[in-house]
Amino acid sequence: MSARLARLQQARAARLRERLALRREAAAQPRPLLAEGMLRRVVGLTLEAVGCEAPLGGRCLVDGADGARIETEVVGFAGERLFLMPTGEMHGILPNARVVPCDAASEIPVGDALLGRVIDAGGTPLDGGGPLRCSEHARLNGAPINPMARHPIDEPLDVGVRAINALLTVGRGQRMGLFAGSGVGKSTLLGMMTRFTDADVIVVGLIGERGREVKEFVDHILGAAGRRRAVVVAAPADSPPLSRLRGAQLATAIAEHFRDRGLKVLLLMDSLTRFAQAQREIALAIGEPPATKGYPPSVFARLPALVERAGNGADGGGSITAFYTVLTEGDDYRHDPIADAARAILDGHIVLSRDLAEAGHYPAIDIEASISRVMPAVVAKPHLDAARRFRQVYSAYRQQRDLIAVGAYQKGSDPRVDEAIALWPRLSAFLQQDVDEPTALREAIAALGAALEPDGAAA
Repeated sequence: MSARLARLQQARAARLRERLALRREAAAQPRPLLAEGMLRRVVGLTLEAVGCEAPLGGRCLVDGADGARIETEVVGFAGERLFLMPTGEMHGILPNARVVPCDAASEIPVGDALLGRVIDAGGTPLDGGGPLRCSEHARLNGAPINPMARHPIDEPLDVGVRAINALLTVGRGQRMGLFAGSGVGKSTLLGMMTRFTDADVIVVGLIGERGREVKEFVDHILGAAGRRRAVVVAAPADSPPLSRLRGAQLATAIAEHFRDRGLKVLLLMDSLTRFAQAQREIALAIGEPPATKGYPPSVFARLPALVERAGNGADGGGSITAFYTVLTEGDDYRHDPIADAARAILDGHIVLSRDLAEAGHYPAIDIEASISRVMPAVVAKPHLDAARRFRQVYSAYRQQRDLIAVGAYQKGSDPRVDEAIALWPRLSAFLQQDVDEPTALREAIAALGAALEPDGAAA
């Protein structure tokens, strides 16, 4: 018994010596002195502090009336004044409140423990599943990949939607935009791709959407099967603009972590417009002048900085295939500044038509206005030729549909239109698909060829 007690005492003493050595090592490290400041002014969501220094993007804690500390981020400075913006609610702030800069870098928890979870922009769980137990952490703003080191997009991605697989084929690592007005079915289409796409991990960023849509998306659109391999980051519309901004960055950082592990990641961001609007609110609050339809220049610098983080990694690594929804005011995606900027930096766009949606045509994809810029690099020539012919026949009918509808078109006037009229029922049926009915890439290509067969051959 005495020998066992001696061993226990020796082990305890060894642990104490180890802890003491760590404490001595930490105490020997030089620590920079952090000057505390004072809150001087609050205008809207912008806090102005003096007497302290912190880098742009750094964090500061502001003392509240109830003793709690409110986390803020440095979004600008002028002279000796720091412009801060809260990451959460801003209740209980008093004049001349103490402002304490944080020397810790802004990092987020990452790892397999995130799969199946719903978190907010700060990484706090929202699903009641307990705290996250992640052993790894990553920076919120990841380093950009050298464009010469990226693996080229040379492999098609099966998203399970017939019209996209056949006519707008997506490449693995592509960044696509989903342009639509409100209530046209973009969230439902995202849910279809979430369930049907061949991906190891799915990261969903619900940025600036209605709060009730978060639970609906997780429970009904994503489903139990899709949720098991998914991470959902939610920053609803009632969140502060900085929280919405960080929500998009957090979703991208999580996707980058899994890509760097060699996995195939599908990133769904709903929506890129809300991200831009959040940056506009922040920029205007700190005095940046508006440039294009009320959007300051920093908005158009933030968009490519976020989007370029997606895509393929280095050779032999993983990939992030991203779909970004873009809301269009009045369904006019041609003159909206955010839609125009998104078209310029994305690898293609899918436009959803309100007219088709109101006619019960689902998914309401406007094939004439949509394009995949990498499709020629990821499909065979017969597939590309068939998709081009489908567009030509489809467009010929759409151009003459008013005359056809009123019976003013005379058969034989144009052979192309005659062919389009004969094939139209099959073309229209080909573009429609039930929400719970996946269509694999090979099946979509075969169905495309069958839809273009003459009546006699089809019969």
